[in-house]
Amino acid sequence: MENPNNDLHRFHRAYFIGAGGIGMANLERYLLSKGFEIAGYDRTQSQLTQQLEDEGVSMVFEDNVSLIPAQFRSKEDTLVVYTPAVPSDSPILNWFQNQGFNVVKRSELLGKITRAGKSICVAGSHGKTTTTSMIANILRNSEVGCNAFLGGILRNTGSNLVMCPGANWAVIEADEYDRSFHRLSPTIAIVTSVDPDHLDIYGDEEGYLEGFAHFTSLIKEGGALLMHAGMKLKPRLKPGVKTYTYSGGKEGDWHAEDIRFGNGTIRFTLVGPEIRIEGLEPGVPVEINIDNAVAAAAASIMAGASAEDVRKGLREFRGAKRRFEVLRDQKDGSTVLIDDYAHSPNEVKASINSVKKLYPDRKLTVIFQPHLYTRTRDFASGFSEALSLADEVIMPEIYPARELPIPGVNSQLILDKVNCDSKIYCERKNLLNLIKNRKFDILMTLGAADIDVLLPDILEILEGKEIDTK
Repeated sequence: MENPNNDLHRFHRAYFIGAGGIGMANLERYLLSKGFEIAGYDRTQSQLTQQLEDEGVSMVFEDNVSLIPAQFRSKEDTLVVYTPAVPSDSPILNWFQNQGFNVVKRSELLGKITRAGKSICVAGSHGKTTTTSMIANILRNSEVGCNAFLGGILRNTGSNLVMCPGANWAVIEADEYDRSFHRLSPTIAIVTSVDPDHLDIYGDEEGYLEGFAHFTSLIKEGGALLMHAGMKLKPRLKPGVKTYTYSGGKEGDWHAEDIRFGNGTIRFTLVGPEIRIEGLEPGVPVEINIDNAVAAAAASIMAGASAEDVRKGLREFRGAKRRFEVLRDQKDGSTVLIDDYAHSPNEVKASINSVKKLYPDRKLTVIFQPHLYTRTRDFASGFSEALSLADEVIMPEIYPARELPIPGVNSQLILDKVNCDSKIYCERKNLLNLIKNRKFDILMTLGAADIDVLLPDILEILEGKEIDTK
């Protein structure tokens, strides 16, 4: 893919507002590879912002117009990209808008890329990052190739951007937040799940389903939709768009048979229209990845990958960071540490059930950090039910992200209804001290908040090393 859209060739620079976000980073890296000069603002320094700076992005961490570099003050050759997480009263965002710059959301830039060529776009309330990453890992080592824009860091490459010179396919994680995926134009679309989420945007389940129905209407004529079997979604398709269902069981046009668990592995046979591939083995052997692998294999085959490409890509897949990432497993009975981004009730349930299957008869302690007041308010009962599957639950306060507090909405809404052997409320600032003074069999951190920032220190504690927990 050369220029993703005709109007991009006139720009030589791009300024990113919210530049440290995982979804912005891959676009920054993509434009850097195309010869763009890149600068940006983010409110928080992180390991990712440091990596971006090392790769050539000029970054500032104060929302101050005077810090915009001189060369990025020319609207003739500077494209401005922002994320919906940036407040509307951001001084830098408002300056660019008031000066008449070409200012687009990140989803609009992704949309330009999908309209320029062929694309596989993966949407869903859960499973989309892993499925997108699996597709990228299959295609990047095949003759098909791809440029992939991932919502997480692919551990095989250490990046959330996959680039293959001359590739005609883009692989994109299609985010439903802020209706971002309505900017895309897929050749192949996958919908992994439609469990209601982001009700602050969609209002209710009906509005959420309507959002996904509109997404399916954007598939290009002659394209294809892969949707998980049993969903409530009623797609609206252009003429000539084929529909296939899939599942990790025996339902669907694409499905799994002969599933075998054992010795820390999962093996299954993929069955699809006029195809059967035996001996598939996802490199991250958790049960939910059977569903994800079926979808990824089906889309990759539709894009032109071979059976051997699929077999190799899945077997060598090391997962995306924070997607059921096993950080410590000594195989000697000592503490296991697993981190997962699960932030909806069904995701939490699936993650806990996967641990129970992988490590039967061992005690599971879950640290779950609720993400967003609205999500806690809307799904408290579902979270309580899912977390009750653990043996012990530790819960800090809600991570607000972009939201202001809602009266009466706090972690206790979830924790009070959790029914397990032990449940503890612990403020985030005291978590490390709590962990330091307890013994764990299996410790799992869950949530889309910033719990992952503590993981290096948690690992040090589990290794018996001294750290300052004050």
